Amino acid sequence: MAVGGYGRYRAVIFTAMFVGYTLYYFNRKTFSFVMPAVMAEVPLDKDDLGLITSSQSAAYAISKFVSGVLSDRLSARWLFAAGLLLVGVVNVLFSWSGSVSAFAALWFLNGLAQGLGWPPCGKVLRKRFSQSNTVPLIFLTGSPSDNSTLAELLLSPYLWVLSTGYLVVFGVKTCCTDWGQLFLIQERGQSMLVGSSYMSALEIGGLVGSIAAGYLSDRAVAKVGLSNYGNPRHTLLLSMMAGMCVSMFLFRVTITGNSPKLWILTLGAVFGFSSYGPIALFGVIANESAPANLCGTSHAIVALMANVGGFLAGLPFSTIAKHYSWATAFWVAEITCAVSTVAFFLLRNIRTKMGRIPRKAD
Repeated sequence: MAVGGYGRYRAVIFTAMFVGYTLYYFNRKTFSFVMPAVMAEVPLDKDDLGLITSSQSAAYAISKFVSGVLSDRLSARWLFAAGLLLVGVVNVLFSWSGSVSAFAALWFLNGLAQGLGWPPCGKVLRKRFSQSNTVPLIFLTGSPSDNSTLAELLLSPYLWVLSTGYLVVFGVKTCCTDWGQLFLIQERGQSMLVGSSYMSALEIGGLVGSIAAGYLSDRAVAKVGLSNYGNPRHTLLLSMMAGMCVSMFLFRVTITGNSPKLWILTLGAVFGFSSYGPIALFGVIANESAPANLCGTSHAIVALMANVGGFLAGLPFSTIAKHYSWATAFWVAEITCAVSTVAFFLLRNIRTKMGRIPRKAD
């Protein structure tokens, strides 16, 4: 294929993946956005809300893990398209429902469908936008001669460092996206408009943060390259995790019923910027640090752990809020994030090349 034609082909692929995954995510968080309105129509307490959100997280964790493994063996394009179709159908059915059991069951199915989104997307982009294709994007490949076994991958300590960090970051992010507006409305006396505006600001900040994380960390990698120990993306990753801790602290202690709307939206945007960046980077690092023949499996494992964090941000988190307060629950999330950031900083220079390393490389 001619260079110009191949370039246009890749542009079409990138656009399709970008638009498709945007639709995936939009339909993943619809319940979080409309939660206060649903509560006004259907009697739901904190445990009911937590059950619904945790049902999606549990299904998403299972499905994303399976999808990551399948994307190494089946057509990634077909998996991606089939999942998006099912997501749309489930959301339509959800809007026609009116009971806790129906909400939980359908949101579980939504989670199963959502898991078919990112692993195939990452697989396609890695194949089409790798270093070997001279495009300095966020998805990089390992050596073509990589042929590590699953056991060697699972025995890599860095895989579990990434998995633990991803679990905490994704869990804390989910706490804020799912429960932030209820904290503002129920405990800080803000209006539903302010609550939904906070959610929008968080997502806008997240969009910018994801792009910034990819672009800036790619520049860092291009400048110094990848090695078997440490990773140039770690500096940005740790900076953003620290930003999560600071913005969560300010969100919890500074907002009152009289706080300016601009301040609330600013905190939402900063938290979104700081949390979505690491979420993007954990997946990228898991891909590029793994052997080429197991990159989908590597991402599936860290994504499984991330969605365990998402599950813990549902019913367990809402139970803390029910027995204590939303502020106490957010304090727990804040401390957990701070401890994880310090731990990741201390382990930032361990061996990051997963799987088998040739003796010459050692």
